Amino acid sequence: MKGIIQRIRGHFRTNTLVKLANYRSYGTRSHLYLLGRALDDDKLTMAEDQTFLQTLKNTFKQFDSYEISDTEIALQLPNRAILTTKTNSEGYFLFDKTTSINLREFADNDGWVPLRTAFVNEVEKSFISDGNDFKAELLIPPLTARFGVISDIDDTILHTGVTSFLKWRVVKNSLFRNAHNRISLKGAPEFYQKLHEGKKDREQNPIFYLSNSPWNLYEYLKLFLEINNFPKGPILLRDFRTPFDKTTRPEKPHKQKEIINILKTYPRLKFILIGDSGEHDPTIYTDIAAQFSDRISAIYLRSVKHRRKMLQVQSIVENFKTVPVLLVEKSDEAEEHARTHGFIH
Repeated sequence: MKGIIQRIRGHFRTNTLVKLANYRSYGTRSHLYLLGRALDDDKLTMAEDQTFLQTLKNTFKQFDSYEISDTEIALQLPNRAILTTKTNSEGYFLFDKTTSINLREFADNDGWVPLRTAFVNEVEKSFISDGNDFKAELLIPPLTARFGVISDIDDTILHTGVTSFLKWRVVKNSLFRNAHNRISLKGAPEFYQKLHEGKKDREQNPIFYLSNSPWNLYEYLKLFLEINNFPKGPILLRDFRTPFDKTTRPEKPHKQKEIINILKTYPRLKFILIGDSGEHDPTIYTDIAAQFSDRISAIYLRSVKHRRKMLQVQSIVENFKTVPVLLVEKSDEAEEHARTHGFIH
């Protein structure tokens, strides 16, 4: 069904400009992990003073995408070496490769390595947006980093309303509100900056942002993080499944899979997990802490106003003794715990 609809739409969009959307990711000195998507260029602009109608238009653009399947993509490394891969049926491409060069040598002072992607003779050049050259970047945590932070986004640093009836507040907040007007939860940016700086200052501890939001909202969430002065970090979202999606469902939940992948990528680093009590974070985080008890230093859960869920979470917190789990109302409570345990100064 999806393939038929896509072909019909493509027939009427033959002059559409296309692009490669590269998602901010992470790696090591010898391994890179870069995800992106080949799709139409919606020329998305999110202005601070845009009208409600313009916001609706942006929302439509983000979800009304025409993906380019089975096309070859090239990735240029800093030493000009080229890697190639192909997009899947939904336009996604993934470079999960070991390299012979030391990628750390090409990182800037904050650990970010610049990369470039391009189409490989599969799309008419005249229809490629801004030339066949698209910037990408991935983070290699500096050697000064003492630990990493893996944080949820929804209702942890950004109020979305995931516990609302039928999640109507999630729809309202994420789709019908300007990113410039979304305010972070009080104290969160300052706390995350302190974690990034660490106890000794300039530790540059990496921050990884997780969300169950679809990749369609990547630019929206990236802008929110930048506007509110959160530390720059990889943003890991998930594929948006439709009722017609016939692809195999992942064996593990999105967040669990991504967290385990990060832990295995950086075996020398311990991590702090930050989430909320609204959905599955308490269960996922404590399960991972039980499995990797020597890798998780603390779990911070922001309390949400939902009586039934709070009773469940309190039971989990009270009975879990493997690593410290703190249920907090405000960021300064987590900050005090982090200071007492030597994570920040």
